[in-house]
Amino acid sequence: MAGSLWHGFADMGAVESTGPFVVARGSGARIWDSEGREYLDATAGLWFTNIGHGRTEVAQAVAAQLGRLAHYSGFGDITADVTAELADRLAAIAPVPDSKIFFTSGGSDSVDSAAKLARRYWHEMGKPDKRIIVGRTKAYHGMHVAGTALAGIPGNREGYGVLMPDAESVEWDNAKSLLGLIERLGADRIAAFFCEPIIGAGGIYLPPDGYLDEVRQICRDHDVLFVVDEVVTGFGRIGGDSWFASGRFDLQPDMMTTAKGLTSGYVPMGAVFISPRVAEPFYGGGVWWRHGYTYGGHAGAAAAAMANLDIIEREGLLAEATRLESDLAQALSPLVELDAVSEVRTGLGAVSAVQLADPTQGPAAVARLREHGVSGRAAGQGALQISPAFVMTTAEVNELAQRLHAGLS
Repeated sequence: MAGSLWHGFADMGAVESTGPFVVARGSGARIWDSEGREYLDATAGLWFTNIGHGRTEVAQAVAAQLGRLAHYSGFGDITADVTAELADRLAAIAPVPDSKIFFTSGGSDSVDSAAKLARRYWHEMGKPDKRIIVGRTKAYHGMHVAGTALAGIPGNREGYGVLMPDAESVEWDNAKSLLGLIERLGADRIAAFFCEPIIGAGGIYLPPDGYLDEVRQICRDHDVLFVVDEVVTGFGRIGGDSWFASGRFDLQPDMMTTAKGLTSGYVPMGAVFISPRVAEPFYGGGVWWRHGYTYGGHAGAAAAAMANLDIIEREGLLAEATRLESDLAQALSPLVELDAVSEVRTGLGAVSAVQLADPTQGPAAVARLREHGVSGRAAGQGALQISPAFVMTTAEVNELAQRLHAGLS
């Protein structure tokens, strides 16, 4: 029986019938269920456990901070010392120099904050008609109102009516589609374009060659804010020894949304990186951005983030993510020879997708893989998500590929 918990993104009738998959503990790139069975964690939780499971250093940092000060209001002129320290540390690795850091409770918060700030920025610039926010087909931007409206996954919007007026969508892989929308609606009405460097929950699609540069230039040419959603790709997952895709590809975003890898999921936290251009109207005095979250910049979460960043830097995990880029491509590509697999999308960062030939078999494949010691999930239309912790070794990647092969044969 499922008990009292209502799971996210679940057929609760099926969960009630079969019972939940209860995860009890984790270490490195492996987890164990409540019955003591071991699994390779193919997804690093949900894209986030970059440093691996069971890092007591993070837990100790959080405990020490909670013992001093758990949290306090971050509104007005108030901040915790560790939160201010973390903001400075993030600004130092930001892809746009002198960025400001606005803390949130997670990725969905970050996206909705950026959508609101984009509109408010243009209001302050004397262009209040620039309200349209543009997303892409297949895209996922969290599950708050703005993010759900922006995303290109129709099933996530069904049954709610119009969530947010002035939200538009363009083809995920065709920059000319964005240009056409701007020309059709007018640049004087469009506030921002939101773009995942790698489409995540929508199916794990890598960007076509030149696409990111092209959409960035289109936004520049037409004075549209370019918002890069790095909730998945941020804090090393993009590979290339880079903190962010925006750095690896020199995207120079006007805003960048982050979460997951900021704390490696040890405590909920997100952050919006805001370029000097967008911040400037609000830093001249007298202009309030009336927006914020009770737990934005939570002191305990900031301590977790600091410890997480320490581990990434000390253990060279950005380089390990780059190694995984190569390891995953080499180990997973042969799976395309299986009848059950139509495509393997890989070769950019610590992210890959094993596309099932029959997308309807996603849930069954996930259950089957558990029998072979793999904990994973299906994203988009039957794409098995592979996004391990950066501490997964080359030997473990090969073991993962062998278990996937056995489960999908």
